[in-house]
Amino acid sequence: MFTGLSAFPLTPVTGSGIDTTAYARLVSRLAAAGVESIGALGSTGSYPYLTREQRAEAAKIAVDAAAGTPVLVGIGDTATSEVLALAEDAQNAGAAAVLLAPVSYQPLTDDEVFGLYEDVTRELSLPLCVYDNPRTTHFQFSDELHGRIAALPNVGSIKIPGVPADAKARVDALRARIPDTVTIGISGDAVAAEGLAAGCDVWYSVLGGLFPDTARAVMRDTAESERLRPLWDLFARHGSIRVVAAAATHLGLTGERVLPRPLRELDGAARREVIDTLRQLNL
Repeated sequence: MFTGLSAFPLTPVTGSGIDTTAYARLVSRLAAAGVESIGALGSTGSYPYLTREQRAEAAKIAVDAAAGTPVLVGIGDTATSEVLALAEDAQNAGAAAVLLAPVSYQPLTDDEVFGLYEDVTRELSLPLCVYDNPRTTHFQFSDELHGRIAALPNVGSIKIPGVPADAKARVDALRARIPDTVTIGISGDAVAAEGLAAGCDVWYSVLGGLFPDTARAVMRDTAESERLRPLWDLFARHGSIRVVAAAATHLGLTGERVLPRPLRELDGAARREVIDTLRQLNL
């Protein structure tokens, strides 16, 4: 399951909790599109803003709506005890794998991050994807640390952030440190084409969570990514979660309220810009 297109949908949130109907609709669309896996409760899925009970509910909805498509469930939290509880919930929901970022309030050391993954994999019966996301966690993985973690039981993939200009050298350097059984996945949609061309095995995709066919087009022909430059520019300016939320609302897939507070939906000129860009790109 850690190859191909892994699509990460929104978790639509209203004032009273998860919009279960809209969420199931978003997930079922991805299963129908034939994505290799679905990433529930990733960053686009707003996992840090939800309670444990809401996350367990979202995991169950995603697995049910995926109808057999493998579902990765995010289990990141600040305390290891909470991560272990979330891992148990994900397993009980029928998840095929879990996704774990080293979330923290206090800055973590390399040994503390290794200890987190060691503690979790010791209790885990599912494959785990290491979520390397320094923009939100403020933790920088070294390749040496990735290698130590990748040798732990049940580690199946590493989700890396955007690659630099020498993408192949970056991917090759990491691959030299990890077992052959562990895949490398690219995130950061604007640079995903470069990561895929450099040999990444899977695209962990925000775009794929709403427009899976368009993401497939990028995977078939990485030059297609340049056509989507106006969308990548919007992601950079407003944040991908706000842009995708506006797009989902415009397409009638969700209600007007989508994001957990304090996040706010785009409105006015920003929302019109998103709609104009979708029309320009035939999305």
